[in-house]
Order: sequence, then structure tokens, then C-alpha cells
Amino acid sequence: MLGRNHGLAIANMLSSELVRSVLDSAPDAMIVIDAAGSILFVNRQVSALFGYEPAELLGGRIEMLMPERFRTRHVGHRDSYAKSVRVRPMGAGLDLYGMRKNGAEFPVEISLSPIVVGDETIVAAAIRDVTERKRVERALQEAHAEAERANIAKSRFLATASHDLRQPLQTLGLLNGALRRTVSEAESLEMLREQDVAIEGMSRLLNGLLDISKLESGAIKPQVTDFDLAPLFEELRRDFANFAANKGLRLSIDTPRVHLRSDPALIGQVLRNLLSNAIKYTQRGSVELRCEPHGEFERIEVRDTGVGIPAGQLGHIFEEFYQVGVSPNSSRDGYGLGLSIVDRIARLLGLRIEVQSELDKGSVFSLELPRGAAPVATQATGARSEMAAATSGAHILLVEDEPGVRNAMRTLLKIEGYQVTTTASAAEAIAELQREYFDLIVTDYHLEQGRTGSQVIAAARKLFDIQVKAILVTGDTSSAIREMQGDPNLRITSKPINSDELLGLVRSLLAQ
Repeated sequence: MLGRNHGLAIANMLSSELVRSVLDSAPDAMIVIDAAGSILFVNRQVSALFGYEPAELLGGRIEMLMPERFRTRHVGHRDSYAKSVRVRPMGAGLDLYGMRKNGAEFPVEISLSPIVVGDETIVAAAIRDVTERKRVERALQEAHAEAERANIAKSRFLATASHDLRQPLQTLGLLNGALRRTVSEAESLEMLREQDVAIEGMSRLLNGLLDISKLESGAIKPQVTDFDLAPLFEELRRDFANFAANKGLRLSIDTPRVHLRSDPALIGQVLRNLLSNAIKYTQRGSVELRCEPHGEFERIEVRDTGVGIPAGQLGHIFEEFYQVGVSPNSSRDGYGLGLSIVDRIARLLGLRIEVQSELDKGSVFSLELPRGAAPVATQATGARSEMAAATSGAHILLVEDEPGVRNAMRTLLKIEGYQVTTTASAAEAIAELQREYFDLIVTDYHLEQGRTGSQVIAAARKLFDIQVKAILVTGDTSSAIREMQGDPNLRITSKPINSDELLGLVRSLLAQ
């Protein structure tokens, strides 16, 4: 306890009209205690907060205002504070509780301030009831947890939808392609062509809607890395050469010697959508994809000599289902989702898509990316296969766990003259590979019990010590692309794959 003279001095100080007026006007409950924990002063807010009259508290121990389970521990904390007094919050990072006269507990926040009187130190404690704040925090935590659960559920749904919705479309497309190769009657061929157009339209819409849903739900997370841009541009050249040629357009794509830093799979999706849009809206002339230095960045541009975009419509082109010059009720070539996906990916990567366009002269879509570091060169292992097969009669290992898709794909490949061995799992595929060599592997990405087609390809390459050629078919290309980006003996394509596209990939790989 303080000496008698000091105690009187403190009591006189605290009883002065000015000090009492100041402390009573404080918004928080204020309690002054001495070094032994005895209460010397309480303001009016203490009575309102704890339910005690001032006379019931003065001279008592501060521990009477806290739950009994904390009292013994608090004496030790108080003694420790007395040895190193300073202005600070009490119990930083801990949940603190006060106890009212009726025994009710409530969460509090306490700030401690030392006051020197002569050679003695007393402590002023400001106490605030944080019941409402804690309630709001709990509500926010619960809302966050619920949002996380909803995102997880949505991601699971999208994963299931990507697989289960695409599978029947995959089967329909492959069977349609097989039938077109066996039917000769003109009327039947026309019906099959119309069916193929309908299937292709359904596929584009489904792919677009699933991509947007994934971006909206947060299911797609950027995987930022340094990557060589040239292999991506070469892949885009292969993918779009026929599309442009069929429309009589000149497709010009650079071979850039630059490394960038971003997510290569998402950048690839952006450029695919921009190139597809450019070719679709260009009737004559050319479409260009190029990359040029621009200050500290590299500027990628997709240029076309197409229809152009009216100035009044530039602000709407990234909206879902919006198409330039297409009324809502008219027949559509596409669904206006490509640029909406581009916009969402750009925002996800922190990039800005710039657009310049002139009606009837063409458009330029551009984005700037930071430069990345070139990877350290490593020596390739293994040798090229000396067992290269001619395109016709090549032996293909087909790995697909969905019976309908497997049978349709086998039929299509056999009609084209290939030998086909089918398997329904990674285990079956690896067992076949241990028995014989295959000229090409065509495999689904997601197989049974969490196994993947990339594991089958890796096993084949290990068995034969060569870069076995393979086609990876998947409803979710992002993870697969990151895993095998830039592999010259691999083609990755998204479900539902068009039968002509599949056969084109088979022929191009076998001809290498």
C-alpha cells in the first residue's frame, strides 16, 4: 500500500472538482488503482457498466470486477506490470472479460495508463464493453466461413459440371463425326452437318458459361511464373491456322524472343478468345498477333481488319452475351461470352485490356505484361523415337473412363484406319504400355480414383525413355496446361472436342 501521506495526497487529488469532472465525462469506465490493486477511484460509467455503487468498490481489489477463474492469474500480471509500467492495452491479443455485480460476464477492452504521484505510481484503467463489437466480429467470421463453404461447394459443382455436362456432348460430337464418315446419302449428310453445328453451338455456350462461373466463384487462382512466350504463340498459330485459312484470311503471328511474368495458361486463354473474336468478325484481310517492347513492359496486340466497333458500343463489348451489331432476338454466331471472359481474367491478373477500333477498318486489342527471367537451360534427356509410324495404320492407346466417350472415340479412330487399344483406367493403360509400344496416346485428363492422364503419359515416357507423343483431352485445361506447358510432343485440347479437330491433332502429331 502507499504511505499514508501519499494516500491522502492521491485521495485529495482525485476528489478535486476538476479531476472528478474530467473523469466522469469520459466515455469509458475509469478506475484508478494503486500498486497493490486497491481501487482508489471510479467514475460514473463504472456503476453503469458493472452495476456497483462507488462506495461498494472504493478500497476493494480490482479482481472483484473479473470472473473468478481469472483472479489468481491477474495478481501475477498486475505485479509484473508494476515492475515495468507504461501506457499500453491490457492483455493484447487475449480475450478479456469483466463481471457485473449480478455475476454476468461480458467482453471488455482495457487500456492502462501509469500516473506518477511523488515517488509512487498509480494506474488508471479505461474499460470499454465490446459486446456489440464482438457480436459483429462473430457475425462477420460466420459470414466469411459460410462464403468459403459456398465457394467450395460451387467449385465442386463446377468441377462436376465441367466433367458430367461435357461428357455427353463429347460423345455426341464424336459419334456425329464417325457417322459423317460412313454415310454417303446427301440428305443424311446434310442432317448430320446441321447436327454438328448444333453440337458445336452447345459446346461453345457450355464452355463459356463454365469459364465465367469459375472466374466469378474464385475457383481459378492465378499461378504466376516466368515463361517463354514463343511456344505459346506457336501453339496459337497451329490452333488458328485452319480457322483463318477457311475464311480466306492471312494469319500473321510473331515468334517473340521474350520471357514474361504472369500466368501462362490464363494469358493463353485471353489470347485464344481475342484471336477467335478477331477471325470471326473479319471477313477479308488479315489478323495479326504480335509482341513489342513498350517501356518496362511487353505489349501484346491482336489486330484485325474486321468490321470494327462503333464508338458508342465500346463500353459494352465486355458484357456477357453482348455482340456488336447483333440484336437480342436475331440468329447468333457465338454467344458474346469471349470478351467477358477476357475482361474477368485480365482483372484477376491485374491487367488492363485496351481497345482501339474504327468502324469498317478493324480493331486492336492490347495488353501489357511485365518481363520475366529466362530459365536456366537444362539438357534434355532421352532420344527421339526411331519407331515413327506413318499416319495411316498407327497404333493408338486410348485411355477414357467414360464408356460412351471411349466407344465413340474408338469408332472414329478405327474408321480413319488407326489400330486402337482402349483402356478405362490409368492402371489398365500402364499395363498395356508394359506389353507394347504405342505410336500415340490419347487420354482423358481426369481418370479413376484421382489418377490423371498426365501420369499415364509420364509412365510411357519413362518406360520407353523417349518423349512419347500424346493428346490430353480435358474439361479443365488450366492445371494440365501448367503441368506440361510447351511440350512439343503433347497437344492439350478441351472437351467437348470436335471430331475433325481430334483427327487433325492425331495426324499432325504422328506426322512429326
